[in-house]
Amino acid sequence: MSPDVELREKVRERYAVSATSAGGCCGTECCAPDATGDIDLTGGAYSVAELATIPELAAEASLGCGNPTAIAELSPGEKVLDLGSGGGIDVLLSARRVGPTGYVYGLDMTDEMLDLARRNAREAGATNVEFIKGFIEEIPLGDEAVDVVISNCVINLSVDKPAVFAEIHRVLKPGGRIGISDIVADDSLSPEARAERGDWVGCIAGALSYAEYRSHLESVGFDEIALEPTHPATDGMDSVIIRARK
Repeated sequence: MSPDVELREKVRERYAVSATSAGGCCGTECCAPDATGDIDLTGGAYSVAELATIPELAAEASLGCGNPTAIAELSPGEKVLDLGSGGGIDVLLSARRVGPTGYVYGLDMTDEMLDLARRNAREAGATNVEFIKGFIEEIPLGDEAVDVVISNCVINLSVDKPAVFAEIHRVLKPGGRIGISDIVADDSLSPEARAERGDWVGCIAGALSYAEYRSHLESVGFDEIALEPTHPATDGMDSVIIRARK
């Protein structure tokens, strides 16, 4: 087994376990309700009102570091793709935002997460969603298939990030956009320094720097690129929202 395939399998195994237990990449401390009653997942809050619209298991299985459904500013009728959709929290919230004339795909490589997400969708009565199995480096959709791509603390886990960004650009319609929450490293941190701060599966060692993230997006043709930290840096690692347009 190649090192990349072995690492991908470790990620898959970790998230398979997470499908049956609560707690995400951000950890329990930042996921606790704040004084306003919001759930702070670092990159923005899932309000109590939002969480009330989805099954409890979808919220408990959240492994994110932000709220990409808010970042992307979704509109009725849009088609959306969530990369690494997990238990389905962002797919189900997106489905409500795009309405019955819109559609949301959730892509995940983990059978256990897909099973959980489909159960959550049935419980929520969501009919404008579809959960599909696959890798974010090889998105199983046609060219120009969606208006928006979202993702929540997943791209840092990929072993082939250039392929991910190329695939995102491919499946977006002209003028399409991304709304991503991710862990991003300070530009001063080398890959070795990132590895010292945490492992790959824990969302740290595989994190890109700000400059690397921007460079990858530019290289495949994105513009209007913005990276905005949403949480105080922890040892040089930030929760960041990333916006860009094709």
